[in-house]
Amino acid sequence: MNTRKKIVPRGMRNNNPLNIRIGNTWLGERNPGDCDDPNFEQFISLVYGLRAAFCILRRYIRHYHRNTIAQIISSWAPSNENATSKYIEFVCKKMGCSNDRIILFEDKPTMCALVQAMAQMECGVVIPLADIEKGYDLA
Repeated sequence: MNTRKKIVPRGMRNNNPLNIRIGNTWLGERNPGDCDDPNFEQFISLVYGLRAAFCILRRYIRHYHRNTIAQIISSWAPSNENATSKYIEFVCKKMGCSNDRIILFEDKPTMCALVQAMAQMECGVVIPLADIEKGYDLA
């Protein structure tokens, strides 16, 4: 009998599936005294972690005009820390589109597909679309 515990990815343990680094104050953040990860935000539930991701992506799109998958991922996962081109390729394959696809924040199905693919790349798990949609609705 195998008694090893299945390892839960850091982003899922933190309820932060896109691995947002510490740096802002977020709705739904865990009490700092309860946090054990010095580098990444920790949220009280997955939905609040998703909400924070959508808030950042909305800013990328509306304020910084990073509105293609390639532009968004290049900012989210810069090449000094990630295999950015493989990340872009993975997200495009999951979404069934090219890396120059224009993303509008108001396009909820596309935004949710983007976040679902990014979370799968970051954590290796597929988050149910219903949870992702709740995060979008809170953003």
